[in-house]
Amino acid sequence: MEFTPRMPPDDLRRRYRAEGLWSDESFTALSVVGLAASGDSRVHVLSDVRPYEGTVGDLGAQGERLAAALTARGYSAGDVVAFQLPNWAEAPASFYGLLRLGAVVVPIVHIYGHKEVGHILRQARARVLITADRFGREDFLANLDHESRGGLPDLELVIVVEAHGAAPPTGPESLTWDEVLAGEAPVPPVAEVDPDSPLLIGYTSGTTSTPKGVVHTHRTMLAELRQMALHRSRDGMPPPSEAPLGSMNGSPVGHMGGMLAMFAPLMSGSGVHFLDRWDAGLVLATMRRERLTSGSGATFFLNSLIDHDDFDAAVHGPLMAQVGLGGSPIPPEIVRRAAALGISVSRSYGSTEHPSISMTFHSDPEVARVTTDGRLMPGIELRLVDNDGRDVSPGEPGEILSRGPELFVGYVDPALTAASLDADGWFATGDVGNLDENGFLTITDRKKDTIIRGGENISAAEIEEIVLQAPGVFEVAAVAAPDSRYGEHVCVFVQLGEGGRRFGLEELRERLHAAGLARQKWPEELRFVDDLPRTASGKVQKNVLRKHAMNRRKT
Repeated sequence: MEFTPRMPPDDLRRRYRAEGLWSDESFTALSVVGLAASGDSRVHVLSDVRPYEGTVGDLGAQGERLAAALTARGYSAGDVVAFQLPNWAEAPASFYGLLRLGAVVVPIVHIYGHKEVGHILRQARARVLITADRFGREDFLANLDHESRGGLPDLELVIVVEAHGAAPPTGPESLTWDEVLAGEAPVPPVAEVDPDSPLLIGYTSGTTSTPKGVVHTHRTMLAELRQMALHRSRDGMPPPSEAPLGSMNGSPVGHMGGMLAMFAPLMSGSGVHFLDRWDAGLVLATMRRERLTSGSGATFFLNSLIDHDDFDAAVHGPLMAQVGLGGSPIPPEIVRRAAALGISVSRSYGSTEHPSISMTFHSDPEVARVTTDGRLMPGIELRLVDNDGRDVSPGEPGEILSRGPELFVGYVDPALTAASLDADGWFATGDVGNLDENGFLTITDRKKDTIIRGGENISAAEIEEIVLQAPGVFEVAAVAAPDSRYGEHVCVFVQLGEGGRRFGLEELRERLHAAGLARQKWPEELRFVDDLPRTASGKVQKNVLRKHAMNRRKT
């Protein structure tokens, strides 16, 4: 992969090492040690399609067979390998094997359609793709064939995890996962990897019309895992050994939260419990049966549990005594409602680019946990600036610039890197916040034009680009509307040109489906307006539209 990282200045690098926030170990080397130490830890996948019960050691062995198969075909450290899998056992097994190989890993969210997947494979220049044949309504191989017609020049090998059985993809060489496991090639030695080299490229939707490739190194991801471990120990949370299966994870493994769940056994020795489809009733029953403690995630996950008919505060409340929320707006009333049920909620703030900027602790005063996003984590620095890049006065809101040991080293697209990371290591988050006199950060607004539905980042520009192609449409604006279940959903405002005809929400969704846009990104509200509100320069005022979206009348 051709990529020029934007590394922190030398003084920061020295400080991170001196403070123990960085080490000179690679994630590859530590993963092998972690797999050996936690080999007996349980792994359980709840799935109607591909259930699994086994151990971390079992998955490590599968990863070794994957590394052997790829090495036998000429792949080695630094090669880019993507995978698009639901929360199945093959996802962590793939990650463990690719770590051993020293590959650059590209996890793809399993809900992405052919438009997003094609862009990711082309931009990251993936040589190998590990994918399911299908899951739910999504036909992954059909998506791949669709994009192959448009050209995937770097893709050479596709490994298919067969859930239902399907014809192999056309074009690249293909193997099944079972053929990988049955292979007889020798397991390769553990790759020697520079800790400053890329480890993974996490793709996230945002202000651009296509997902952005966020590059993390071995060093930055290890720093993030240290932050998570430090938070757990400082907050007095129970050790992983007290939960037989470890953490409950419903976040997709293509997201940062799901990736961290795959890493947890390597760092803490805990087991992990995956669900490939979020089912609140199933989660509650499993928690009761296994005495599982809940983990962390978007607000949607907590809401769906405490709103479910099977929720029993006397049983589930103690198991959910401490819950961490992040990844989407967290209404204060949700924190207060949880507190009334005996559930302490801690809020956090971060992103794929900078995963752990600030966190509240369960030991913090309730008012801080309800109304703020916490204090800065160790090594994190923050600046709040105005529109001209000047630091604002204390207590005043400003755009958040952050830097720290787990900050990414750039986007795959160098233009995006240049626009968001400066030479001193400051990352322009696009979010607006303020710091109080006690050092608590509160996010107050977003400069980014992103809609966050149930923890999933949705690019307004991506939706607008497709809707604009409908006949008779003059202009489109997609904004976030409040959603009691998911936090936010997509509301689309459409201004028709002369002679344009109105269309319904279902017709619009058919157009988005044909364009290959993931179902979770489809609008849930459609409104037609005579004119869109604009500034004097003609720019659409989305802040005005967001206020209109508070009115929940649907068209």
